[in-house]
This record gives sequence, structure tokens and C-alpha cells, in this order.
Amino acid sequence: MSAKRLKGRMYPIYFMIPALVIYIVIFIIPTFSSFFYSFTKWTLTDWDFIGWDNYKTFFSEPSLRIGLKNTLIYGFGTSFGKVVIALLLAVLLTKGLKIQGYLRTVIFFPTLLSALAVGFTFKSLMHPTTGLINTALGALGAGSIHWLTNEKIALFSVMGIDIWKGLGVATLIYITGIQSIPKDYYEAAKIDGASAGQSFRFITLPLIRTAMNSVITLSLIGGLRNFDLVYSTTGGGPGFATELMTTVTYRMFAAGLYGLSTVGNVVLFLIITAIAFPLYGYLGKKEVEM
Repeated sequence: MSAKRLKGRMYPIYFMIPALVIYIVIFIIPTFSSFFYSFTKWTLTDWDFIGWDNYKTFFSEPSLRIGLKNTLIYGFGTSFGKVVIALLLAVLLTKGLKIQGYLRTVIFFPTLLSALAVGFTFKSLMHPTTGLINTALGALGAGSIHWLTNEKIALFSVMGIDIWKGLGVATLIYITGIQSIPKDYYEAAKIDGASAGQSFRFITLPLIRTAMNSVITLSLIGGLRNFDLVYSTTGGGPGFATELMTTVTYRMFAAGLYGLSTVGNVVLFLIITAIAFPLYGYLGKKEVEM
């Protein structure tokens, strides 16, 4: 191979080097460092290798099993809510309503807010005695509901807040997918006598598969790694009712147990990887089959 041809092939690689360096520094090095430090007892100035002791201690924590269960419930529950509700909203907002521009703005607005701001706001709104929501329910003759202090419903209350906040992005992705479908398909289906439900089932759903896969993947990963919204509303309580893997890890870090907190990050990383990659492959396969 001549030097000129070799230079021509290497030329595009030069543009990849800056991005590759940033990726290695920001992702690869911290990831492998976390795996290493999870086997150590470390501080900011020193570390001692202790093998699997951190993992043994971490998995013996009583809050871990609850946190793992709650994390899976939270991740899959919020993902399902966003996938379904956002799809219904997207269909509604592509029907040519006169106020659909305003409605899109209203639905997307929560996405612009900080998760901490949303959490603290809803913590006030859901206060059992002075919260606006219970005040409104009281005016309608309903009793006060302890949204964030009742162990049976606290987790689901936070999940509802998360779904509300994340609907904007999911709806926008769906709207983009629906608007990319040629109108000829719907016109042909209408001529053939297809109902609105049949058009939705046999045209809209198959052709927005890519958009739906994106919503499923992004919302599931976001739900599994959520921290700020839960911490700002319940702090993991009452008891362990809303404890997640992220809050368990945070508590260990705040207590100065840096090695154990690193184990928590590694375990959460492995859980997300074990769920997200097979799911992404499965959804991609179904997309091709469609």
C-alpha cells in the first residue's frame, strides 16, 4: 500500500482521536478504577486491598434486598408508565388540535425543571396536612392521604412524580416518529375501510417501533439509576419503603464507607448492563422483524 493511500485511510481517524481521548478519560478509566477500588478499603489519601470483603459486607446489608427490589419496581414501573402514557399523548397531539402547540409546551415543561426542584415542590404539595393536593381532596370530601409517609404507597407516589417529569421527552420522541409516517398510508387504509383503531394498530405502532424502543431503553435506564428525585421527596423513607440501590450507595458514602459505596456503584452498573444490553438487542431484533 502506497504512503498516499495509507494517509488517505488514516485521515478520518485523526478526527476520532479527540473524542476517543475524552471517552477514555471520562468513562473507561473511572469504570475500571471503580472495579479496582471496590476490592479495597480506601480514603482520599490511601487504600488497602481487602479482596471480596466489601462485597460480602455489602450483600449482607438488610437494606440491600429491599433496595434492589424497589429499584427494579421503580425502573420497570416508571418505564412502563412513560411508554404507554406518552404514546397516548403523542397520538392526541398529532391529531391537528388547535391548541396542540400549547399542549406540547405544557407537557414538555416539566422536563426543563431540575429533579431536585420537582422533588421539593411535590414534597410540599403532598404534605399530609398542609399540602395543596390533600387540601383539594378535603374540599371534595375525601380524606387526607399520606402520599410520601405511608410505606404502602410512598414508592408509587414517587414513581408517579417521575412519570410526570419524564413524559415530555418520551412524548416528543413519539411525536417525531408519528410525524415521519407518510400520510398516504393512512389515506389508503381509510379507503380500504380501516377504522381508527386498526390504523393505529397496523400502521402507527409498527412504524414507530424505533421511537418506542428509544423510549423504553432511555426511560428504563433512567429509572434504574434514579437518585435525586427519590432523595428530595422521601430520602429513602419511610423506613426502607423507597430505598433504592442509589440511596443505599449514597448512605454508605456519606458514612465514610467509600469502598462499600464503590461496590454499590459497580453492582448497579452491572445490573443496568445486564438488563439494558439484552433488552436493546431484543428490541432491535423485533424492529428488524417488523
